[in-house]
Amino acid sequence: MKNAATRDLYGYWDNLRGSRPAPERVDIDPAAIRRVLGDTFIVEVDRARAFPFRLAGTRMCALLGRELRGVSLLDRWADRRALEDLVLGVSNDLDACIVNLVGTTLQEERLGLELLLLPLHHRSRANGRILGSLTPDETPYWIGLHPIARFDILAVEKVSQLARTVSGAPALPAGARRFGHLTLVEGGKALA
Repeated sequence: MKNAATRDLYGYWDNLRGSRPAPERVDIDPAAIRRVLGDTFIVEVDRARAFPFRLAGTRMCALLGRELRGVSLLDRWADRRALEDLVLGVSNDLDACIVNLVGTTLQEERLGLELLLLPLHHRSRANGRILGSLTPDETPYWIGLHPIARFDILAVEKVSQLARTVSGAPALPAGARRFGHLTLVEGGKALA
């Protein structure tokens, strides 16, 4: 997880689920993830395998140049089948994954992105929704002007391969402490 928004959303989701494989959709509090809300989405896992967006953040909509509610997650993917398999894997296995990808505009501008897919229960149905985020590696001038027309998958990593702490909270570096949404890391120059 290279992007802060990805780590924040994963940490929130991981804390919510506790010892469960996935939290319930109703457990998600938008105020608790307000810093990453613009990069966040919820997708329905439907029988037709269209995976329509139920919610999509404003930064995500700006990347794609349109409102995404009701639009299929599979739109604009070079390998739709690979993404469909990933979404079904996350949904069926209740295991999160991170996808590193490249988005390309019609003007051939390229942007590295990180896609996080997290399973959610919906009305006690184990594989009803996917919570996720799509975060760019940088913020080029053309976001909002030239929408991403195609996504290409570079790498996929299952989050279960990453270690979880006993409490379910994301691990902090040695000597670090949490204060609300901030992390204090001890160190720096020693005074003589």
